[in-house]
Amino acid sequence: MREPGTWWRGKSTPAKIETYTRWSFHFFAVIEFLTAGLPAVGELGPRLGGLLLLMVGVHAVLSAVTASRALDWTRGTRARPVRLIWAFTAVTAGFAVTALAVSAAAPDREDVRSAAGSVFAVVVIFGAGILSLAERDRRRVLAVVGGFSVGAGLVSLALGAPVTTALVIALVILLGASFLSFTSVFSVWLLDAVYELDAARETRARLAVAEERLRFGRDLHDVLGRNLAVIALKSELAVQLARRERPEAVEQMIEVQRIAQESQREVRDVVRGYREVDLGAELAGAQGVLTAAGIACEVTGEVSGLPGEVQSALGWVVREATTNVLRHGDAGRCAVGLRVREGNVVLTVENDGVLDTAADRADGPGRDSASAAVSRGGGSGLTGLRERLTAVGGTLAAGPVGGGVFRLVAEVPCAVAGSGAAS
Repeated sequence: MREPGTWWRGKSTPAKIETYTRWSFHFFAVIEFLTAGLPAVGELGPRLGGLLLLMVGVHAVLSAVTASRALDWTRGTRARPVRLIWAFTAVTAGFAVTALAVSAAAPDREDVRSAAGSVFAVVVIFGAGILSLAERDRRRVLAVVGGFSVGAGLVSLALGAPVTTALVIALVILLGASFLSFTSVFSVWLLDAVYELDAARETRARLAVAEERLRFGRDLHDVLGRNLAVIALKSELAVQLARRERPEAVEQMIEVQRIAQESQREVRDVVRGYREVDLGAELAGAQGVLTAAGIACEVTGEVSGLPGEVQSALGWVVREATTNVLRHGDAGRCAVGLRVREGNVVLTVENDGVLDTAADRADGPGRDSASAAVSRGGGSGLTGLRERLTAVGGTLAAGPVGGGVFRLVAEVPCAVAGSGAAS
């Protein structure tokens, strides 16, 4: 069974912002019902108060549905709910006029005028705010706010209200509707900005990977391009000499063999240079990237004095762990620790952006790293790290440790074989 909070922690940051925005507008419907509907029943009794309560309740439910559909439209998951918008506008106008009519029908009863006036103001103000969610043009938002304000004043005049009272009503509607409309527009803008920033971060990560692949491809091309061309030419020359039974063919094939062996050595040098990374540079880079992504990163421990093979192996662990923190979960902080213990160098990377299930805690941090990664939707990166560390006599453990924390622990002997590090 999923534990409380797992559903929320499993969401990405943009998804959390979207959920918060949706439920905020749903809560507006609850506020509308509590501030205008329930007081009407207490002041006017079950008959007239019940009528106003029913109107406010219907309008609040329709507000929540309209807000949800409008947010779906802004996110591009649903077509613009045109019919629902017109229906909501008609209901808002009809209920507002009905509330004013009830207020005008009992000029001598202050309780009726107060309750009906509250229903009128709340319905119009919340109606304008919700309708602003379904508009992207600022001029249309201003038209909605202005139209509701002017309409409220004109209807008040038509029902016999003094000019001063009508102006006050129009001003109150203008101020309230403007505030809720601004809240709606700003919420949509903030939600779009969060999604755009998340997409930009993903694009930046993909571009970084693509750039590294291009660099590695250029290095291989520079190394192999010329040598392969020479091998092709000398092989063709050797074939021609062999057909003529010339002894020089043997010399040409010996030269081809020498160039091929030299190419193998150069490719190994390129791959070795690609694999060997500087641990200090990787730690600094990880801290910079995570901080830029809004994740608080703390790095402890000293790199100086560690053998080059150890730094190379652990540097790849830092690189892969940083990638996982950025791509998986929703971390708010990440701690990287480096220490020497009993002749081994231990690197620990912890972040708080993963799911915390009972099964994960049962396995603990010592479970198989590939299984831990697979449970989180991946696995190839940690499997590759385990292979690298095994080649130098190291170990890797990764998995949730409770409280929404994911821990990765890599341990490498201080003295490793040079051949193992280079493999």
